[in-house]
Amino acid sequence: ADCDAASPARTLAAVADPRVDARAYWLDAHTVRWPGKSPSARYRLARSDDAALHLDAERRVQGADRAISLTAIVGSGEPTPPAFAFVPPGAQFLLTTDDQRDVRDHLDAQWWLLQENADGRVVDATLLQSPGLLDAALDGDRAVPAPRVSATSTELGLWAPTARQVAVCLYAGADGPAERTLPLRHDRVTGAWTLDLDGDHRGRAYAFLVDVQVPGVGVVRNRVTDPYAVTLTADSARSVLADLDDPRLAPAGWTTHPRPAPPAGNVDMSIYELHVRDFSAADRSVPAAHRGRYLAFIDAASNGMRHLRALREAGLTDIHLLPVFDFASVPERGCTTPVIPPSAPDSPIPQQLIAASAARDCYNWGYDPYHFGAPEGSYATDASDGDARIREFRAMVQALHAAGLRVGMDVVYNHVHASGQDATSVLDRIVPGYYLRLDANGAVEHSTCCANTATEHRMMARLMVDTLVRWARDYGIDSFRFDLMGHQPRAVMEQAQRALRDAVGHDVPLIGEGWNYGEVADGRRFVQAAQGRLAGTGIGTFSDRARDALRGGGCCDSGADLVQRKGWLNGLAELPVTDPAAARAADLVHAGLAGTLRDYPMTFADGHRDTLASLAYAGQPAGYAIAPGDVVNYVENHDNLTLFDVDALRLPSTTPRAERARVQALGVAVVALSQGVAYYHAGIDLLRSKSLDRNSFDSGDRFNRLDWTYTDNGFGAGLPASADNSKDWPLLAPVLRDPRIRPTPRDIAWMRDVFRDWLRIRASTPLLRLRDAAEVQRRLTFPNAGTATNNAVIVGHVDGSGIDAGAYREVLYLVNASAEARSIVLPSERGKPYVLHPVQRRGADARVRQARSDGLGHFSVPPRTAAVFVLPARPARPVSGTGFPA
Repeated sequence: ADCDAASPARTLAAVADPRVDARAYWLDAHTVRWPGKSPSARYRLARSDDAALHLDAERRVQGADRAISLTAIVGSGEPTPPAFAFVPPGAQFLLTTDDQRDVRDHLDAQWWLLQENADGRVVDATLLQSPGLLDAALDGDRAVPAPRVSATSTELGLWAPTARQVAVCLYAGADGPAERTLPLRHDRVTGAWTLDLDGDHRGRAYAFLVDVQVPGVGVVRNRVTDPYAVTLTADSARSVLADLDDPRLAPAGWTTHPRPAPPAGNVDMSIYELHVRDFSAADRSVPAAHRGRYLAFIDAASNGMRHLRALREAGLTDIHLLPVFDFASVPERGCTTPVIPPSAPDSPIPQQLIAASAARDCYNWGYDPYHFGAPEGSYATDASDGDARIREFRAMVQALHAAGLRVGMDVVYNHVHASGQDATSVLDRIVPGYYLRLDANGAVEHSTCCANTATEHRMMARLMVDTLVRWARDYGIDSFRFDLMGHQPRAVMEQAQRALRDAVGHDVPLIGEGWNYGEVADGRRFVQAAQGRLAGTGIGTFSDRARDALRGGGCCDSGADLVQRKGWLNGLAELPVTDPAAARAADLVHAGLAGTLRDYPMTFADGHRDTLASLAYAGQPAGYAIAPGDVVNYVENHDNLTLFDVDALRLPSTTPRAERARVQALGVAVVALSQGVAYYHAGIDLLRSKSLDRNSFDSGDRFNRLDWTYTDNGFGAGLPASADNSKDWPLLAPVLRDPRIRPTPRDIAWMRDVFRDWLRIRASTPLLRLRDAAEVQRRLTFPNAGTATNNAVIVGHVDGSGIDAGAYREVLYLVNASAEARSIVLPSERGKPYVLHPVQRRGADARVRQARSDGLGHFSVPPRTAAVFVLPARPARPVSGTGFPA
């Protein structure tokens, strides 16, 4: 009955006392600490096998099957394990060998730590946080926590060390009743439960029944899916047994299909960040059944695939897909897309209709993990068919590989969709309190937006590493981008690096958001995989230094700040270098161009010379990387306002459409010219707008669509979603109404083609992709940096002498963010016969061909233009005063 019950949980024994606070910690298998408590008090550890612990009217503990008297360690005591250095001091206890054995034999019990007075009355009582005990007492590395499936046998595994019983429900299909319920056997050494089945069970659906103590509830029988599920039925109702080596789960040619070679280094990656649904939902050249789905990528003649192939031909190397693992926010059966009638550019109606259907809408970014190792079903043509989502995911990867593009995957291991007894909570319903990070009271931390995972715990780290290997080995994923990576330990990221290398035979690039905040900030719990803490690992972090300097403001601006906090691209470059904001922006743009390298020496705008580590940024060093590959450069991604929308607010309203496109192109240019990884948001090359929506994660196709016909950039789709934007509607509405801002198809096509030129420039110019920090320090200079600079023009020079620099032995770039032409004298470049980069000589931007070098160190750059001059590796023909071969 429990296999088919409407509710996924049944209480077997209700808790006698509903307390849920857990203020004490198991530090290891024999040590307990209760922070803030005096060691001179009286303490006991009480156990109930049936959740019966409670206090009577006289505050004496009742319902205990056993109570262990504890004596606090006085003096130096036991050293604190490094994993628990964050736990404040307090009363600490060392259990005897017999008591340790009793605890070990009753991991499935309810445990309270009691502080009592001399009369045995309870002064205070708390539950204990158990990860330290479970990680120390069990050999989780030897556990079998995942299904092993073949045509002749199946081994099921579930790591559930605190469960008193585990069984599996076996189903013939996605919707029918259970055929069998079979018990799993418990391995007390590893904490895993396993079951061996003979015969062919591929395609069979299953779910686990886990009897476990749940704080505040009691002994509960939870029906739950497999956290290691390979695939699932619709809406993740049941796991499905699948053998990823089964040829039936692969598209034709899968095992032998050619894959692009891995990059020689991170800096050789030019990445395009793309959402599966955005890619094709509005593309009428894609068959209707494929729109918004994995299979849209196999339609080689579609407008979208033509676009991606053109980007690859220009030099793009990688597509990074927003979440494609199984997530909880989109119904996989019967999702809807609201019909939105034509409306004014500032109408509130579109967002109202989207919000009204959000719970059933087909759209979400997907940053709410449900099952880390299974493909998302809403992108499959039949979410009820567990095999289909595997085949179609692989078909997508194969098609992108055929287009010459590597495929990266955005992964979200820092949180899960739900915790506790929520129906979509998986991990916490199997091992309560283990997989998720808890605060000092035992409540789940939510600093990442949702229920934070604890990848510092062994089996959460293993779940992450094992599923990453699955994606790389079995699905052909070439790289990974980690959401909020700074909430994870550096050591676990390095563990993942090693495992991926072992699995596929080469390094798999890892990049991520290395933000430093929340309960783990500044290394409070572990050395984070955050900015400045990954030296020598080769793991890249997104750099917000140049991003903020170019755009202006920050992620969370509102009100007047949306207009007034200008960046170097949209206003500050016009100010004199003596202006503090302008000077700071110029310094941070230089830092970005230099790969945000910690030890890069530079002359700052105020005239002093020091390394980038001395330049302040939001209370941190602006320079933090020790190698160019440590840094991911970008000016826009899926989060926050697009660059076009930022500029719609910050550029003067009178700025012509064509000039707005040029400002966008300058942002792209700075990323292309920066040492490090180049990262672009899909649609940045189409002047992409989300109608001023700062957080379009659930704003539907209306605000997120991509138009591969190059006629509409999305501006003026209506007022953006109320939840995150309504306080600013009075400011946003007149901007959306302004007809001067929306670009024409001609503007979009120009930006498209100029973007491709910048991809070509970066791909054909190795000096823009130096791999070593020492080489950047030796070869990259900023000839006009310092107090004498013209703040509107940033100049970078890269010297390729003595190395294989490709076709150009020197590169000189000049980026003019002013609305006026600017001239500059660079004495160091006198006598050099510079020519405009060949891509720009024949490229889409006619204005850049007005840039001049007279060979005497004098340069002029047209308004809002980035010009790249080169010295060919071989002697060039004489150069005229125009900067072109005579």
